[in-house]
Amino acid sequence: MRSCINRCIHLLPNDLHRQCFRCRGPGHNNQRCPVCRGENRIPLYTDSKQMKWLAVLEVRTDHCESWNGFFCLRKGKLCSLMFGLIIMTLVMVSYILTGAKHGLLLIPSPFHYGAFASNPSLMDNESLSDMKDHYQPSKMNISYVKDYPSIKLIIDTITSKIEFVTRQRPDLEELRKQEPHMFSVIPNKFLPNSKNPCWYEEYRGNTTTDPYATNSYALYSKRFRIIFDYLRKVFWNHLYHYKDKHYRLRCLPHFYIIGQPKCGTTDLYDRLRLHPDVRFSAIKEPHWWTRKRFGIIRLRDGFHDRYPVEDYLDLFDLAAHQIQSVLQSDGKERGRRSSIVIGEASASTMWDNNAWIFFYDNSTEGEPPFLIQDFIHAFQPNAKLIIMLRDPVERLYSDYLYFASANKSAEDFHEKVAESLQLFEGCVTDSSLRACVYNNTLNNAMPVRLQVGLYVVYLLDWLTVFNKDQILVLRLEDHASNMRYTMHMVFQFLDLGPLSEKQEALITKSPASNTRRPEDRSLGPMLPTTKAILRDFYRPFNTKLAQVLFDDAFLWKRT
Repeated sequence: MRSCINRCIHLLPNDLHRQCFRCRGPGHNNQRCPVCRGENRIPLYTDSKQMKWLAVLEVRTDHCESWNGFFCLRKGKLCSLMFGLIIMTLVMVSYILTGAKHGLLLIPSPFHYGAFASNPSLMDNESLSDMKDHYQPSKMNISYVKDYPSIKLIIDTITSKIEFVTRQRPDLEELRKQEPHMFSVIPNKFLPNSKNPCWYEEYRGNTTTDPYATNSYALYSKRFRIIFDYLRKVFWNHLYHYKDKHYRLRCLPHFYIIGQPKCGTTDLYDRLRLHPDVRFSAIKEPHWWTRKRFGIIRLRDGFHDRYPVEDYLDLFDLAAHQIQSVLQSDGKERGRRSSIVIGEASASTMWDNNAWIFFYDNSTEGEPPFLIQDFIHAFQPNAKLIIMLRDPVERLYSDYLYFASANKSAEDFHEKVAESLQLFEGCVTDSSLRACVYNNTLNNAMPVRLQVGLYVVYLLDWLTVFNKDQILVLRLEDHASNMRYTMHMVFQFLDLGPLSEKQEALITKSPASNTRRPEDRSLGPMLPTTKAILRDFYRPFNTKLAQVLFDDAFLWKRT
């Protein structure tokens, strides 16, 4: 029995019926033809209603013939053709993707990166999606190798716009108006018999009162709650009782490790706290000056309730208890001056002023009217500041590897650098360098934190309020190669007491802290082209930094 697929249209006139597929020829008989008799007709239904057209299927074993002699192919040949087309498509897609990944395409890349359009009228309550609308993609192509000249033009534009202008320092009364509560809590004079800035504050609670019940740090994290549980147990024992009143010793840090992130600040912190005269806050990085006092817990989570200054001072209670033990010692030790100093190591202190636009008005040309250092200096004009820096090119790659969550690669890093450079170029074209560095919208839009490596911009702003001899600037490269030397510089800068050989060995020979994770090491170094691009970008800033510090090592020519 021969079979084929027959399609006939039900109820067609006979003359049209004779033209149907396989229903033609001189020997055709309507009565004998199973198709014409209505057999094997399969009615089609749509929405439970029979369609007016009926499909008829008849299967035969002969070779396919074309409809009217056109497009006749065996079933096997058709499958082979389709399979070949699929393979060819996959090969082409693979070529395009791998070619783009390695910069080998001979055609322009379809991926473009946005140019930053500065807009001073951005509203404070804009969402992240609103921010991105202000940074629309341009049509400039950025690829890994072949577009280096295009990226070089962007860098040349940025370099031509660089101008280091001294900022206007706000006066004390302006600062008081901005933070009246802070000025009401922190006095302008400290205890003379303590090297660390401390003072006594009257405590009006009783033995059943929880002094840390409302502390935001304690409420936010279980890890912090353990610390505060201990402080609650010993709190009443460390109060100073005088004339039926109770006083607690309050302290601020004597020194701050203010930056920069991924420059070895954690390692410096871990070694420095081993010194017998040094204490730190209960939390390594409170980020209070830069974030918590504005209500920022995590940058991606937006704003919460602001952390009052009392919450920040609570973090130094452990150290304050030890200082008080010296101040209130009896016998021969009575009246001895405490040599204990407290440190704080938030690596955001030097550079992160992103929250200013949401809280401070009367800005000039997009520049913040008040910076973190203005307030620290207002309370602690004698504070000491330690800065740890590294080659900004390597710092940026380390920063990317540490904070990127997925799809990390040297190629992805290159793309993010290219996009960030275009955004930064768009900003400096319309605004001052300082306005761009402290631009919250721009900094959130850039895929990598280029601005953190502009060390000299931040340093110059700190030098407008602090003297140069109050700031110690170190290089991570020197710290890694001669740790003993850099630690001695820090001890001398803080005027710390001498150490025994055993104590010094413990501090200087401990393993390095917060090194690169194994999974990040496996990604290898950045692309040579990316490194060359970043070298060009940071060069004028490094040159200025070396001039300010009178040290050519900060040019990072050998790294």
